[in-house]
Amino acid sequence: MKYRLEWYHKLKSNEKVQFSSEWVSGETAIQIGEDLERSGKITDLYFYDETGTSWILKEMRKLLTEIEEDPHDIIVFFDGGFQKETNEAGLGAVIFFKQGKKKYRIRANERFNEMETNNEAEYAAFYYALNILEDLGVKHLSCEFKGDSQVVLKQLEGDWPCYEATLNRWLDRIEEKIKALGLIPKYTVIPRKENKEADKLATQALEGKEIFAKTLIL
Repeated sequence: MKYRLEWYHKLKSNEKVQFSSEWVSGETAIQIGEDLERSGKITDLYFYDETGTSWILKEMRKLLTEIEEDPHDIIVFFDGGFQKETNEAGLGAVIFFKQGKKKYRIRANERFNEMETNNEAEYAAFYYALNILEDLGVKHLSCEFKGDSQVVLKQLEGDWPCYEATLNRWLDRIEEKIKALGLIPKYTVIPRKENKEADKLATQALEGKEIFAKTLIL
């Protein structure tokens, strides 16, 4: 989750001028807030998250202490591979997140039957990644989803229409899951070369190699 600070700077004339920061991490937000308060020249300091909820500095410190042990700062790479001859899909997901002071990576894949197109495989891979987030207990957080399927991400974003009934059903399932988890999604289209790991996992799933590995990143 990212946070934005708002505060008033007190001038010698007792006039107040309002300022706000860019979106920053929770730790950085607290550091900035503490520096501002030490200056003795500010009033009405508030922290806002991406949902518009606000906190004062004391509440912000408590909030970060409570969520520190939960997964956060989540980035998801996903990819779906489609085998036309068998109507099977390989679903691949790579998830980076922080928990406490440590960083982790999950690599996972799954084979899925009764697919019709490559785009459907991409949607299934996205939904598969959401299920992993749900199992991790991820709720009410911002998450960045990265993939090389411009069609899927633009349709999820609402920028492109979706006319296919099958894909619309996947869209509905994904939107319902995102809403149930209270996620704030950010969709980023990336080149295929930046999605190699998820692509490899999808291919391995089609080959019958099932993988689920959680790794501490040093």
